[in-house]
Amino acid sequence: MPDLIERSLETALTNCCRVGEISIRRIDGGGFIVSHCDDRGRDDLQRFQNPEEAAEIARYDDAGNYRPLKTVPNLCHGWRLELVDLTKLRRALDYFYPGRLAMFAAWKENRLTTTPLRKTLTRQSGMYRVASKISDEQINDLVGNFCRSNGGCLRTILWKRDESAAVPSTKLPSDKFDASHGQALSPRSATPATTAPVIPLLCQEACSLLVAECRKVVKMTNDE
Repeated sequence: MPDLIERSLETALTNCCRVGEISIRRIDGGGFIVSHCDDRGRDDLQRFQNPEEAAEIARYDDAGNYRPLKTVPNLCHGWRLELVDLTKLRRALDYFYPGRLAMFAAWKENRLTTTPLRKTLTRQSGMYRVASKISDEQINDLVGNFCRSNGGCLRTILWKRDESAAVPSTKLPSDKFDASHGQALSPRSATPATTAPVIPLLCQEACSLLVAECRKVVKMTNDE
């Protein structure tokens, strides 16, 4: 029997066919064809059929550079993943966007909890403890650049700056904090594709890469 995550995915797919940079197309017999959104309509794509192969597809960008954060909009092109059922689709999507389907399912059930950035920073230890000294103004600038959808990250930010519930950055559009919107970009463009429904990639807490950037900002300030 399908679990909560698969049920949430199946329900979402009745209204949309996109997750991040990925296009999902149903085929006869209950299967799915998954490809990069930019590649829809191409007939020269390399074919894969194992959901585990998604891990290797997602590992590097078109230039062969390693992708440490899988929600950065630089997924490689030129592939087509053919999956026989919803379970294999779910497994593949978990490789493309680790943990995001679980966050989506929890959000749909009103069970998703978020953590303010300040709380994330204050619980850091060791070399990252200094990150908590970042100023609100520096957070505004950093998040506005590092987390932007165009070239930054395709997650929709649900966490706040601090306990006052302030937005992390006034330099980001309001849609960046709206879970009813996806942050996926239009094919071969730099503008959000807000007209077509998507399964959003939700961000409930600042990632380790952002924490590292906060530390870097503080260290640069102290060295000046």
